[in-house]
Amino acid sequence: MDEAIRVESLKKYYGKFAAVDDISFNVQSGEIFGILGPNGAGKTTTLEILEGLHSPNDGSVTVLNLDVLKHPKEIKSRIGVQLQSSAYYDYLNLLEILTLLASFYPPNVRANPTEILRKVDLENKSRQRVNTLSGGEKQRFTIAASLINNPELLILDEPTTGLDPRSRRNIWQLIEGINQSGITVVLTTHYMDEAEALCRRIAIMDNGHLIAVDTPANLRASLEYQHAVKLTVETPLTEAQIVSLNNLDADIETKSENTYAIKLKGGTASLDLLLKSIVADNVKFQNLEITPVTLEDVFLDLTGNELQEAP
Repeated sequence: MDEAIRVESLKKYYGKFAAVDDISFNVQSGEIFGILGPNGAGKTTTLEILEGLHSPNDGSVTVLNLDVLKHPKEIKSRIGVQLQSSAYYDYLNLLEILTLLASFYPPNVRANPTEILRKVDLENKSRQRVNTLSGGEKQRFTIAASLINNPELLILDEPTTGLDPRSRRNIWQLIEGINQSGITVVLTTHYMDEAEALCRRIAIMDNGHLIAVDTPANLRASLEYQHAVKLTVETPLTEAQIVSLNNLDADIETKSENTYAIKLKGGTASLDLLLKSIVADNVKFQNLEITPVTLEDVFLDLTGNELQEAP
């Protein structure tokens, strides 16, 4: 499969601070590729280099088979970019803004503004101004603006930050529809469910480093354990009960006096044995939560930190 992006040994410093520290990955044409990590991981800096907004200190980056340092104008004419925050003319309506943006590109690549608004389900808002839109509508409009040059590659930086769950899922559907039309999509996110729902492959970043690149399924399968069990008991487990549970090839961590986190290294068979052991050992429990391995678990295992949105 053709590559839309190739990044090799990329480094970007701000003074002595390494915002991006020797990362390499590729994006295949036609896929939705996610860069997952907390705020400050280096996600946005990486995108800004792909977009030609910043120059790397070292390494090479090609976008659509073009070197970002040698062909920045051509790359910008062939990609669409949705930034974390955007500003538009307050006195123009949506249709007028898109018409203005389209005029910046050659006629042969301009999209029809009305068609673009229809694509993002904002055709009935075409005569409104941006400041009258809801949060979800504003995000859809910023994506519309990024499509005005009929891009081959769409880059989205935190496309659903600050949105309510329903609006987030509307954006997900929009992104999937854009991708199905033949456009490669690269997005950054700190939402595990978003990466899981949208991305064919994920790059996990933390503190400027690239930790892993793979499919969500392969990343989950890479963990030694496959189920996490949260057990809340009436009285603390005895030493004998803990030994008995440990014999199931499980890791037990005490979360509080009466709550334990149990990581099962086997599959459903281990889960069955755990439940039987709890009954056989006469463990009086108040609550039992069973969850499969998640990308949050993968991130914690790879970095030692939970993935949290910075305030």
